[in-house]
Amino acid sequence: MQQHSASQFTKKRSFLLLIGTLILILLISGVPSLFVAHNVFADQHETTEAEAETPTEQDETTAEQDEDEESAEETTAEQDEDEDEDDTAVTFDSGDTAWMLTATALVLFMTIPGLALFYGGLVRVQNVLSVLMQCFALTGIITVLWVVIGYSLAFNTAGMEAGKITFNSFVGGLGTYFLNGVTTNSMTENIPETVFVVFQLTFAIITPALIAGAFAERMKFSAMLIFSVIWSLIVYAPLCHMAWSGGGSLFGDIIGALDFAGGNVVHINAGIAALVAAILVGKRLGYQTTAMPPHSLTLTVVGASMLWVGWFGFNAGSALAANGTAGMAMLVTQISTATAAITWMFIEWVKHEKPSVLGIVTGAVGGLVAITPASGSVGPIGALVIGVAAGIFCFWGATSLKSKLGYDDSLDAFGVHGIGGIVGALLTGVFTASVLGGSGLAEGVTIGLQVWKQFLSIVITIVWGGVLSYIILKIVDAIVGLRVEEDDERMGLDLSQHNERGYNL
Repeated sequence: MQQHSASQFTKKRSFLLLIGTLILILLISGVPSLFVAHNVFADQHETTEAEAETPTEQDETTAEQDEDEESAEETTAEQDEDEDEDDTAVTFDSGDTAWMLTATALVLFMTIPGLALFYGGLVRVQNVLSVLMQCFALTGIITVLWVVIGYSLAFNTAGMEAGKITFNSFVGGLGTYFLNGVTTNSMTENIPETVFVVFQLTFAIITPALIAGAFAERMKFSAMLIFSVIWSLIVYAPLCHMAWSGGGSLFGDIIGALDFAGGNVVHINAGIAALVAAILVGKRLGYQTTAMPPHSLTLTVVGASMLWVGWFGFNAGSALAANGTAGMAMLVTQISTATAAITWMFIEWVKHEKPSVLGIVTGAVGGLVAITPASGSVGPIGALVIGVAAGIFCFWGATSLKSKLGYDDSLDAFGVHGIGGIVGALLTGVFTASVLGGSGLAEGVTIGLQVWKQFLSIVITIVWGGVLSYIILKIVDAIVGLRVEEDDERMGLDLSQHNERGYNL
């Protein structure tokens, strides 16, 4: 008993030490931002001095050209055009901005309450609050992390060169610590950068929340938080940078892989981490010997419906504009989701003689996952095929594959998101071709070559996410332990971790 108490004391002390270290790092990280801010101020000061000298040079030039009135008129016309271009550069599109504000809210809606209710209904009654708590806590902690350093690691482009691999092809610079330089006037394409920051934040929130489905009902809350914080910085942010940071990015530029809304970044990434976590944490007590039915399929259906609606913000919002690409992304998202749902339903109907509610909603989520990387480049034909493939392969991943390999992926995070993401990413390379109704491949790129590019990005994602997730989980296990005690697991995480019940009837 004394050894057990001492062990608990040591783990608590280690946990507090880690938290204190993280806080210290965050505070220290503010120092570079001050230097960056100072440099920006200095650059602005130099620019102001240069601009102050410019009128004098223009006056001299005008004096020299007074004799040629026609040339002076042409010069004035050119200056007016330049001024018009400058005005356009600093003027955001109100329609695009309004749509992106809406899309951002929809994606946040996917995590709380969508994913929280979807997962919450799938667990047993004594664990429902633990799942809701995980989603809600991650929404808060990832927000703070994104502001402090996450956004900078994901989207800062310092050191990047188009067509050239550099260190910053893999991860962003540190110049945007604490959102340094993000103001009401800074822009990302035609929308305020502030809106872009929050939109991408919602992706960073839902990704670690998806992983939680793999170790539901048995991981310590403290372990989940520490793992999610480290994983978001070391795994998620760099992969986000590789895909979406522009010229010089590994996936988007160097390899040329297509990932419109997060096939690699969100779903394959979360799926492989979920698989590693499920294996390392171990099976639930009584797994495959005790019935573990969902405690409320009603909550699950409501959550899945919210995910379906919110996903329009996820995919169509990734166009960053209210345009034709967003419209097509919304259309193909609806087609793929509906097709995958009924595909799963019919497979189950034939195999088990009765279609289940759990099956059709899980199939719908698989369709949402698979169309995500393709939603900006495929047409209706591609969406139909991707939906059918998602229904078939996600059903196989969540049933046959899991049963054969014997791992306990509690809520099929890998079976749906990992498998669905891989299927969707590969088929993106096929159905982007214009002959199959897509927007068209890059010049000189064949379907086979594009599929190879997609495959290469998938392999890198699996290796990057799998190896680093394993290392992080091992470190967390050594510090606080991954799994709750057996008695706590039998009692349920609601009481053992939070001292509350989901229902008091």
